[in-house]
Amino acid sequence: MTTTRTARAVLFHELGGPEVLTVEDVPLPSPGPHEVVIRVEAIGLNRAEALFRAGTYYYPATLPGSRLGYEAAGVVEEVGASVTAYVPGDLVMAAANFDFGVHGVYAERVVLPEEYVVRRPEGVDAVTAAATWLAYSTAYGGMVEAGGLRPGDVVVITGASSGVGTAALQTALRVGAVPIATTRGADKRRRLLDLGAAHVITTDDEDLVEEVKRLTGGRGARVAFDAIGGPGFGELGNALEPGGTAVLYGWLDPRPATVSQNWPLTVRGYNNGAVVDTAEGRARVSGFIGSGLRDGTLAPVIAETFDGLERIADAHRLMESNTHTGKIVLRV
Repeated sequence: MTTTRTARAVLFHELGGPEVLTVEDVPLPSPGPHEVVIRVEAIGLNRAEALFRAGTYYYPATLPGSRLGYEAAGVVEEVGASVTAYVPGDLVMAAANFDFGVHGVYAERVVLPEEYVVRRPEGVDAVTAAATWLAYSTAYGGMVEAGGLRPGDVVVITGASSGVGTAALQTALRVGAVPIATTRGADKRRRLLDLGAAHVITTDDEDLVEEVKRLTGGRGARVAFDAIGGPGFGELGNALEPGGTAVLYGWLDPRPATVSQNWPLTVRGYNNGAVVDTAEGRARVSGFIGSGLRDGTLAPVIAETFDGLERIADAHRLMESNTHTGKIVLRV
C-alpha cells in the first residue's frame, strides 16, 4: 500500500482579507528530474501576496485551493535525478520567479524546480535569508539594471518603509547614489533617516516635486523607483531631471498610471523576472547581495517575526496595516 506524503501549507479558497488563509495538509510529491524538496525554515512576506490573495495582483489566483508565497529560506532534503547543483543539506532560498499560486512557499516543505532556487549566502541565518532575496533583487534589478543608477545619482524611492523600500535605500547607498525617501506621514521620518535616507519627503503634507527640486538645486533626480503607480507616477516623473528614468515596479494604487510630460524621459516597467529568470541574472544578483551581506552594507530590516504557519493571517494583517518598517518574517 502506497502512502502519500503530505506537508502543511497555507491555502485560500476564495478572494478576500487575511481571514481567508487556511493551513491544510497537501500532497508532497517526490521531486522530478530537475526539482528539489526544501524543508522551509522561514518565510518572508511581500505586498504582492496580499494583493494576490485579495484578487488585485497582475495575474489571478486559480481557485479553490490556491497556494501563496514567493520567498523562503530552508534546507534541501531531496533532489531529482538530474540535479547536480544541489545536494541534501544545502542551505538555499526560493528565487521568487515563479507563479506562487502553483509553487507558493507558505508551507513546511515545498517542491521547486531547481531554477527557482539559489544558495543562501554563507553565514546568513534563515530569518535574515527569508527577508533578503526578493527585496534586494528587486532593488538591484530595478534601480541598477533597469534604471541605470550610478554613483552620485539622486534617486527618489517611494514607499521607502517597505521591505523593498528599505532594501532600495541600502542598495542606493552601496552603489554610491543619493537616496531621497518618500513616505506618507511624519511618523516614519526618523527611522528612514536612520536607515540612510539623505532626505525624507512626507507626501501627506509636502509637495513631492517642489521638495525634490529644492533638494537638488532645481535640477531634479535622475532616477525614480516607484512601488505605487497610479496618477502619482506622472507627478513623480515631474520630479526628474531632463533625460531621467522612472522605474515602476509595483501597483499599490490600482488606478491607471499616468506619464509625465517632462520630456525627455525614460519610463521603465520593471518585473523581477527580467533579471532573475536567467542563470546569468541570478548570478549577478547573488554576487551583489552576497558581497553586501558580507561587508555589512546590506542588512535586511526585520519589522516583526511571527512563529508558526497558524500566525500567517496575523502577519498579513500587520502587512496591510502599513504601520511597520521593513520585512515581516514567519518562522515555520
